[in-house]
Amino acid sequence: CYTARNTRAFARGIGLIPRTTPVSSPQSNGMAEAFVRTLKRDYVRVNPRPDAQSVIDQLPGWFAHYNEVHPHRALRYRSPREFIAQTCEALSGL
Repeated sequence: CYTARNTRAFARGIGLIPRTTPVSSPQSNGMAEAFVRTLKRDYVRVNPRPDAQSVIDQLPGWFAHYNEVHPHRALRYRSPREFIAQTCEALSGL
């Protein structure tokens, strides 16, 4: 409810879909902060970033790697795609 109109317009302008969480949702805040921290540590700091456009151009590849390859401790060192595939496979065998 406190998201600035300009912030939402900027997000749409660069191709993002603004999503918000309930006002009192510390779990969502924690997950978002962990994602941003991981993105900065594992992608931004180790890739060339001469300007903002270079970073924006690299985001799709970073997101794909994060979801398809990057191991996540909470998922027993599997990527989200691996975890989802294995979970669906296990559930289909029930």
